[in-house]
Formats: sequence, structure tokens, C-alpha cells
Amino acid sequence: MTSVDWVRLQLDVDAFDAQRFQPYVDRCRTSGIRLTTLADEGDTPEHRRALYELNKECSADIPERGEFYPYEEYHRLRFEVPAYDPRGVVLALDGGTWIGLAVTSDHRSSGFVFNEMTGVRASFRGRGVSVAMKTFGMGFAGLCGVRTVRTFHHPANASAIAMNRTLGYIDAEW
Repeated sequence: MTSVDWVRLQLDVDAFDAQRFQPYVDRCRTSGIRLTTLADEGDTPEHRRALYELNKECSADIPERGEFYPYEEYHRLRFEVPAYDPRGVVLALDGGTWIGLAVTSDHRSSGFVFNEMTGVRASFRGRGVSVAMKTFGMGFAGLCGVRTVRTFHHPANASAIAMNRTLGYIDAEW
């Protein structure tokens, strides 16, 4: 197995130009896509399972991702950890269909929140849904009392890296 030199990115929330990206949020809303959080929808066993299924589908495109976790392991790693907060799980819904997720975890004790996963079902890509979800979810850093958002990507995941750089993320050493 080869070692991957992950692309580490960081965003200063104070430098984030929410107004610049608000049209993505507005475009989703006018096209019938609703942005919400798992906290607002209800952090229920059924919704956790739906989040798992969406995450599994969207993760299939991550370079060198390999097989996705079984649900029990996903549940333990995603929900049974101190960094989990359903307010940090942004969902994009088209009617009753979950079409996208942008999950951010709470690491305020270390001074940041962390973008865990952002993904959109293939048939809904190219509409700015990822940018809309990340813009909509930016307030989570404020809820956690931090000004820094971190994330990392496989170097071959060019579209995710480009999206984050467009949002203002910069290369970071951490």
C-alpha cells in the first residue's frame, strides 16, 4: 500500500465571504432543494441510517476510498464520538429525498471544526449544491466558538480541493 500525501486545507471563518456564495444557497432554494441539519430534521435512528446510506453512496467516488464501513462501525465512528453534533450535519433535500450531506465535527477543544465529508448524489451534481451546503453550514463554527475550519482530501480528488479553495480554504500544515 502506498502512502498518500493528503492535501490539508484550512479556512479562516472571518475571511469567508458568505455574501459571495449566498447565490448558491438561493439557487438551491428556488429549484426546490431544501437545506437543513440533522438536528432540525431529528437525530433519529432512521435518519442516522439514511445519513449512512447517503454517505456510503457519495463516498464511492473518493479516490482510493476502498470499501465503505459496515453500518455498526460507521455508527460508532460517526455518532458515538465527542466531536459529533447533529447541528454540524447539513443535509440537502429534494422533496423527501436526501441528495447531499456536508458533515462537520466539533473539535473546539483544539480550536477548530473539521469538515468530515461533503457529497452530493451523482444525478444532482453540477448545480452548486456542495457550495450551498458548505455556505449554509458555516455558522456551525460560530456555534462551536471557533474561527477555523479544517479539512483534508486525497490529492486526486481535484474537484473537492478546487471547491474548497474557491470557498477560501488555503493549504495548511497541521
